[in-house]
Amino acid sequence: MDGPERFEAAIAADEKIEPGDWMPEGYRQTLIRQIAQHAHSEVIGMQPEGNWITRAPTLKRKAILIAKVQDEAGHGLYLYSAAETLGVSRDELVRLLHEGKQKYSSIFNYPTLTWADIGAIGWLVDGAAITNQVALTRTSYGPYARAMVRICKEESFHQRQGYEIMLALCRGTPEQKAMAQDALDRYWWPALMMFGPHDSESVHSEQSMKWKIKRVSNDELRQQFVDATVPQAEYLGLTIPDPDLKWNPERGHYDFGEIDWDEFWRVVKGDGPMNRERMAHKLAAWENGAWVREAAVAYANKRAARSA
Repeated sequence: MDGPERFEAAIAADEKIEPGDWMPEGYRQTLIRQIAQHAHSEVIGMQPEGNWITRAPTLKRKAILIAKVQDEAGHGLYLYSAAETLGVSRDELVRLLHEGKQKYSSIFNYPTLTWADIGAIGWLVDGAAITNQVALTRTSYGPYARAMVRICKEESFHQRQGYEIMLALCRGTPEQKAMAQDALDRYWWPALMMFGPHDSESVHSEQSMKWKIKRVSNDELRQQFVDATVPQAEYLGLTIPDPDLKWNPERGHYDFGEIDWDEFWRVVKGDGPMNRERMAHKLAAWENGAWVREAAVAYANKRAARSA
């Protein structure tokens, strides 16, 4: 079989496509776009939580949050490395992000106003990420699938950490429980937006499903998340901010209200509450860290020269 035939046969047989295999250019570009967005999201996602490291309420909470933010940096590293196997450099991906030509998840453009927001991010945002990423452990591109295995294990810890914060607040004073409810009110809808537009409106979803880059559709993943999260909120004694939310016995799923898609697209296009601040911070960090990158390259070149 020639390259295209082998590719189609591997996809049909649920076999992994590896870096040295022939692949359609559209497949490669779709993977670069998706993996890059995922990597950028991990790196930008360090900001809203890193903002609370110095203000965590206890030393234990501080240590856990430091570990979580460090995990997110590692996830970005795994994903940039996976993207590099497709023939694109990490520097190129970072340049595209800085120039606004690549995106990161819209959820990270919302502020963390209270300590409860750190709990809501762990519970809801990382919970939504796990829902999506477990399916990606079966994606058709080998390096991406293998990176997701470790990432999902660590994201599971992050989700439990966030839920435990919410549980502690809900078992605390009335003021603390009110703070947890406020965080849920603000993060619920942005968390649902994380799964992307409806399948019928997604530009890339249908082809990604055919190539088995995606294994589950946006709307199916969103439904899975709602079904898993509503009972957790009930256990906490919190109220999901959706008057249309109700159990549908005929479908065996929860019905829920319509997302504000105008808000979603506004944030995606750069006009969210924190878009400009997040990118300004990222650019400043990149510029301030130039000397570290230059020193690392100089050291590597010096060692290579000695070995020659």
